[in-house]
Amino acid sequence: VVVNYLGGEGEKADTRKAQGEEVANAIGAENALAFPCDVAKRDQVQAMVEAAVARFGRLDVAVNNAGIEIKKPFLEVPDNEWDLVLDVNLRGPFLVTQIAGRQFLAQDAVAGRETRGKIVNISSTHEDIPFPDYTSYCVAKGGLRMLCRDLSVYFAPMKININNIAPGAIATPINQHVLDDPEESAKALSEIPWGRFGTPEEVANLAVFLASEQSNYVTGSTFYMDGALAGQVTQY
Repeated sequence: VVVNYLGGEGEKADTRKAQGEEVANAIGAENALAFPCDVAKRDQVQAMVEAAVARFGRLDVAVNNAGIEIKKPFLEVPDNEWDLVLDVNLRGPFLVTQIAGRQFLAQDAVAGRETRGKIVNISSTHEDIPFPDYTSYCVAKGGLRMLCRDLSVYFAPMKININNIAPGAIATPINQHVLDDPEESAKALSEIPWGRFGTPEEVANLAVFLASEQSNYVTGSTFYMDGALAGQVTQY
């Protein structure tokens, strides 16, 4: 299921829907479904899960990957921007995890499979590391950290796994402003002991492991993928 956060109407929404469909088509129509969804709205998340079940017969994995950030000094942050970041980055995972978890338990267990379902949250190193001017983002990711740990205990008797991936500086659109600015890019790289940005494929490979049967005894953990960024004091 390809999820896009639709922060606007008209052309912006149509563009993101088209991008989702492009990814789904590249994967193969029989294996993928593009479903535009505002993850902060319960009815849309419910419809997304129902569409996935209708298409594939069941739901076994949910990945909370929708995310945004807005750079602004804390004393200048307006209510609407604070709410938007928290809605997408924290309320979204709450809704997706709750609705997916209900579906995991409502459907028949797979014979020979230990788990009933897997939740993978794409968090950030900033669930732990301060990031001045991105306070709302850090607060949301810090909340996601505790959501993961709390729900790991709650879900364990139900045999539902939940884990976080905490990427550092990854070459994705959310960091495009850094990638496009030589000075900012050099500053960011100076904070990464490994000496380069990570790739989306590297994050995806870890997500595949956490979604697989090989990770059944792993739950409530955050996995850093950051080239040792979090291992030192940083302002990035």
